[in-house]
Amino acid sequence: MRPILLQGHERSLNQIAYNHEGDLLFSVAKDKVVCAWYTSNGERLGTYTGHQGAVWTVDVSPRTQLLATGAADNTIKLWDIRSGQCVKTWENPTAIKRVKFSEDGSRLLAVTEKRMGYLGTIVVYSINYDDLTQQTDEQDLKITCEDSKATVAGWSYLDKYIIAAHEDGSVSQYDSKSGDLIKNAEVHEYDTQINDIQFSSDRTYFITAGKDKSAKIVSARDLEILKTYVADTPLNTAAITPKKDFVILGGGQAAMDVTTTSARQGKFEARFYHKIFEDEIGRVRGHFGPLNTIAVHPQGTGYASGGEDGYVRMHAFDKAYFDFMYEVEREAARK
Repeated sequence: MRPILLQGHERSLNQIAYNHEGDLLFSVAKDKVVCAWYTSNGERLGTYTGHQGAVWTVDVSPRTQLLATGAADNTIKLWDIRSGQCVKTWENPTAIKRVKFSEDGSRLLAVTEKRMGYLGTIVVYSINYDDLTQQTDEQDLKITCEDSKATVAGWSYLDKYIIAAHEDGSVSQYDSKSGDLIKNAEVHEYDTQINDIQFSSDRTYFITAGKDKSAKIVSARDLEILKTYVADTPLNTAAITPKKDFVILGGGQAAMDVTTTSARQGKFEARFYHKIFEDEIGRVRGHFGPLNTIAVHPQGTGYASGGEDGYVRMHAFDKAYFDFMYEVEREAARK
């Protein structure tokens, strides 16, 4: 899999996201820049400028009309993707660490940082598509995380629940209408931060990535741990592939924790695991620093990764990937 190297950022990547059709990829980094790319050839479509601090998070509405970003300048910005115009800015008291559109695109959640006397929160806004420039200032919902701040969050199937992961290793399930806490479960080791959650295509389960060097698949219905994938490095990101039963994990030790600059020592690789059997089946190298974000193409034809090195590497799966029959090989090995 020879990647297309996307060079549009001067600092480390924070998050990347495909649109629903998979023909566009959006990337955000600590350099305040939001980039849009064509996935067919890696050409940069354009940039969205306006944030005054590191941009931590990005998401695309289901019909590729709106782009949402959150940044260290304490703002959530809503962009008209086609024109590049910023149609709404929501001010908050602290930085925004994650934004996510609901499955139908009618609502947008944002995770705010715990800082300067403010508790971390999850806020929700209703989105108006009839006139993109007329967005409400009022929050539809506000969930305050008193016990442990939320680091990431997302929407479950049918937008029934808001699922949030916390810095203490737990995952919470909230009612998406009332904001009431329904359940909290210890998913990772206690006091181990969860850095990412990404949902399956039907949103009935999700995968977490933790600093305890593991990733977990968890049921969105009851927060039951279904699968565990053990790595040898702290994980920053994890994604589920459609069509094939694989998950992709990314992470790596920060430079200050590594005694040598060797990429092998830093373990800066995308790791592929079999989703059902939990076995590691391969790695893809390329980045010269920790992988901070991984996104899988909606049709399952490839994936992209963004790293501390400032590059996005976009991979298209080759024929061998789709022909790979792990179940058959494993059964043959048993015999």
